[in-house]
Amino acid sequence: MNENSCSFHNEKGLRDGQVESVCAAYPPPYDKDTSALRALRGIPISELKNHGILRALTAEANGWEPRVVSAEVLRAQEEWEAVDSILTETGSQASADQPGQLISFNEALQHFQTVDLSSFKKRIQPTIRRTGLAALRHCLFGPPKLHQGLREERDLVLTIAQCGLDSQDPVHGRVLQTIYKKLTGSKFDCALHGDHWEDLGFQGANPATDLRGAGFLALLHLLYLVMDSKTLLMAQEIFRLSRHHIQQFPFCLMSVNITRIAIQALREECLSRECNRQQKVIPVVNSFYAATFLRLAHVWRTQQKTIADSGFVLKDLEVLAKKSPRRLLKTLEIYLAGVSKGQASLLGAQKCFGLQAPHSKDLTFTGVCDLPPHSSEGTWLI
Repeated sequence: MNENSCSFHNEKGLRDGQVESVCAAYPPPYDKDTSALRALRGIPISELKNHGILRALTAEANGWEPRVVSAEVLRAQEEWEAVDSILTETGSQASADQPGQLISFNEALQHFQTVDLSSFKKRIQPTIRRTGLAALRHCLFGPPKLHQGLREERDLVLTIAQCGLDSQDPVHGRVLQTIYKKLTGSKFDCALHGDHWEDLGFQGANPATDLRGAGFLALLHLLYLVMDSKTLLMAQEIFRLSRHHIQQFPFCLMSVNITRIAIQALREECLSRECNRQQKVIPVVNSFYAATFLRLAHVWRTQQKTIADSGFVLKDLEVLAKKSPRRLLKTLEIYLAGVSKGQASLLGAQKCFGLQAPHSKDLTFTGVCDLPPHSSEGTWLI
């Protein structure tokens, strides 16, 4: 062994001796606990449960009482525990009745297809009853009858029109919430009753009171309008027009009146030819509603109509809609094609509506100044 290695061992021994002397001079703290731990090291694990020290520790733990928890801590704990009740949408479908979740038209329609509507179905009159010459003329010159296989679908539409708004039904509430969010751009739920519904064009704080003559079908039509990307742009444009400082009108109330026109057109078999051609009823009624609303908005804007003209516009519009439903549907088709290209607007749709010159024989709307002095027809039809 060389001198370096000897010196290293000597130094190491010196350091170890110094450490031992220091430890001996200053005994470690918590000597009692240290000795207890040393005693436990030699005991087999299987025998630890029988050891007196562990029993004492267990007894002390069982007798431990927490200090008083503040109200803020309790509230935070409740909020954290509430997290467990939230269903994540990853890998699972959210509950259909979950508040705040938007609802599609098909989901809402499926709800009515599965619930018992027998009591409402008893009230419907699928077709208009005609007698005498009116029945003969309709038979000879009127539209064709609806195919037998489509009559159940027609009856469903008319049955939904008999259903009212039930604020206790989660699906009904989601339909209202979806309409409100889509039209206003809000990300938050709103109360089912309140003044905010007047901002959308209902007459009062409760939308249910404005559905007379159209029932829940009026809300389904609005839902259809706002849940399709193309018709949503149209709905938002009409909604902005309804809030014009001069030409304003109650948007939702106007929509309810147009749904009523669609119901009458269906019952009078004005839509039967188109339904037979497409072998569908609900999509035809929806498109007819949207096309009629589009026509009204175009006339309202281009002819500078105001709330005083509402009754006249709706009556004339009903005549046109029943007389030329196919033309209205074609107009909607052209308009939506323009929307997809970013070219359509209510002001620039004259070619869509065939209003190319004053000689057009489509429809002449009666102005408020053209009526007799004491006429009172300028009122809402609902």
